[in-house]
Amino acid sequence: MKKLKLFLLTTTAIIYLAACSDDDKMTATHDPNTAEKVSVDRFSATAGHLQVRTATNGLPAANAPVNFDQGPFITKGFGPGGQLVEYYNFDVQSTTPAPIWVLFKQGESNPVSDQMNIINVLPGEAGYNDFWQVIKVTVPASYQANQVASYDEIVAAGYPLEPTTSLVNCPVVPEGSTATKRFTGEPAGLIKGWYKGKVVSYFTFGEKELMTSAGKVPLSPIYVSFKTNLTPGNDQSGPASGFKTEPGSTQTHNVVSTLPSNAGYSPLWIVSAYDNADFDAVNNLATAQAATSAGDGIAMVNCPLVSSN
Repeated sequence: MKKLKLFLLTTTAIIYLAACSDDDKMTATHDPNTAEKVSVDRFSATAGHLQVRTATNGLPAANAPVNFDQGPFITKGFGPGGQLVEYYNFDVQSTTPAPIWVLFKQGESNPVSDQMNIINVLPGEAGYNDFWQVIKVTVPASYQANQVASYDEIVAAGYPLEPTTSLVNCPVVPEGSTATKRFTGEPAGLIKGWYKGKVVSYFTFGEKELMTSAGKVPLSPIYVSFKTNLTPGNDQSGPASGFKTEPGSTQTHNVVSTLPSNAGYSPLWIVSAYDNADFDAVNNLATAQAATSAGDGIAMVNCPLVSSN
């Protein structure tokens, strides 16, 4: 699926009309340069979980570009061996991936050149997930890029569909958003896709090739410490209080259990908290696991790793 990953990083600007039948009838392709753009809000009450906009927390307005290179969207922590790591925070996600449709011409192993990938859900809609299961769509050899721009058009055309086990981590974001860091040095710009005939923007993170496990997104543990330990009945404790950090620094003592070089790595982390009284003693996986628990399985969060030193 390496070729598919490269395709996921391709944007398109050249769309044209193409002959589609022997009788010279013409079928117009969808033009992303003139198509309507979707509105995206990752921080609404329906889309957000740990990151929900309030009148005072300063989270960006609906459809406003987001700079994910600043807090609270990026975190410094530790790797399993005490490495210094950084990871983005894209909030809670499910283990059930959403489908993304990728088009291939019959008999070809590369996706259709210039065809934008197709999704059918946005943040805040039922079934949305930053993690997408690739569905292979087989189109005729005569197919022209962007003849279809929605799942409904795929169905109407009767193109064969083949679910794969490949997953891609592609958070949908407002146009103009930035997240410049990547673990592998891959391009960090926004990718354009189709959503019900409209243009959608998303990032892609490819620090490790991901595959479904029994149809689900795999999980990896992370251990974190909050400024205020999670306390039942106190809605300002736990995640709402923010991560505990070293004095005068943004360095947390959160510890990820795997790196992209490890077989069990996944950017979908299952979060467990340890008592913040143990903060100073925690700097690697062994010390995190030895710390006093302050809550297990608190959430599942999409936090792609972008550096490890």
